[in-house]
Amino acid sequence: MDIQMLQQIVDSPTLITVKYHGIPVYVQSIDEENGTAQVFPLDQMDNVQEVDIDGLYEDDPVHLLF
Repeated sequence: MDIQMLQQIVDSPTLITVKYHGIPVYVQSIDEENGTAQVFPLDQMDNVQEVDIDGLYEDDPVHLLF
């Protein structure tokens, strides 16, 4: 996932589903320098992991065309 897009998702007031290898996760923070993010699975809030942002993707993104 693009780091700018990920930052927009983190800053969004609405919950946008992000997945890591097929598992829905919550993005807690982003480390731009290392290209990683601190995430936890939505069903395991105490299982915080540092993952490569390239493994993250938005689930069924909706893109509006103007």
